[in-house]
Amino acid sequence: MADQANSQQEEKTNLHPRNAHRNRYDFKALIKTLPDLKPFVLQNEFAYLAIDFTDPEAVKALNKALLKQYYGVDNWDIPEGFLCPPIPGRADYIHYIADVLAEGNNRVVPTGKTVKVLDIGVGANCIYPLLGHKIYGWDFVGSEGDYIAAAAAKKIVEDNGLAGAIDIRKQTSYSNIFQDVIKPGEKFDMTMCNPPFHSSSKEVKEKSSRKWKNLGQDKGAALNFGGRNNELWYEGGEPRFLNKMISESVQYGRQCKWFSSLISKKTTLDGCYKSLDYYKAADVRTISMSQGQKTSRILVWRF
Repeated sequence: MADQANSQQEEKTNLHPRNAHRNRYDFKALIKTLPDLKPFVLQNEFAYLAIDFTDPEAVKALNKALLKQYYGVDNWDIPEGFLCPPIPGRADYIHYIADVLAEGNNRVVPTGKTVKVLDIGVGANCIYPLLGHKIYGWDFVGSEGDYIAAAAAKKIVEDNGLAGAIDIRKQTSYSNIFQDVIKPGEKFDMTMCNPPFHSSSKEVKEKSSRKWKNLGQDKGAALNFGGRNNELWYEGGEPRFLNKMISESVQYGRQCKWFSSLISKKTTLDGCYKSLDYYKAADVRTISMSQGQKTSRILVWRF
C-alpha cells in the first residue's frame, strides 16, 4: 500500500500532457469538495496525505471527489461489486483518441456535440462518456449488456442532467458487439472499449490472490477496484474478444470513422494485427499508455 500510495503522490509525467491528474492529488482540496472523503485520508510514511488503495470504499470516495472537483459531476455512484475505475488512466484514453480525431481537423481537437463516440461496454460507472463529454463536449452512446450496469449508468446520466448528451443502450445479445447497438444510418467519429482481458473467473481470482500476496496482505480474491464477471473476463480472454470486435467492425466501416480498444496484454497485439491485415484495414495505430508501473496500449483502426 505504501508504494502504491506514494506513486500516486509523485508527478505522473507518463500521463498525457492534457491530463488534469499529472500532479499530486490535493487531498485537502478534494476533502473540501467532498467531505465524505475525509475518513479515508491518512498520512503515509512519506508524510504525504493518501488513501489506502486496497480499500474499495476509499477508492470509490476518491473517484467521487475527483469527478466532482475536476469534471463537475455532482452525482456519481455504482452498485456494490461493480468496477470502480481509476480516473487518471481513463482520462488518458479520452485524450489520446482526441489526438487521433485532431488529425482530420487541422491538428485541432474537435469539440462539441458534432463529435459522436460509441463506448462499448459502458459499465455501471459510465466513466468514459462522463469524461469525454465534460472534457471535450462530445456526445456519447454507451452500450451495456448487463441490466443492472445499464440501469446504474442511465441513473448517473439522468442525475447529472446529461440525457441530451449521453445515450445508454442495452445490448440485447452477449454474442454481439456493434450489432443491435449502431442504428441504420447512424455515424460515429470513434468507438472505444475497455474489454474484459481475463479468460475465466478462475484466472481473475488467481491473479487477485497473487497481487495481495505480493503486497503482503491476506485478502484472498478480493478486488479493490471491484468488477463483475462480464467486466473482468470473457471466454477466450482478450484475444478472442478483440478478434470478434475486429471482425464485426468490418460491417460498420462506413458508419464509424475510427475504431479503438484498450489492449492490456502486449501478446494480444500480434493476433489483432493479423486480423486487421486479413480484413484489409486502411490504417492501424498502436498508442502506448502507462500509469505508474502499469503499461497498456490503445489499438486504433479504420477501413
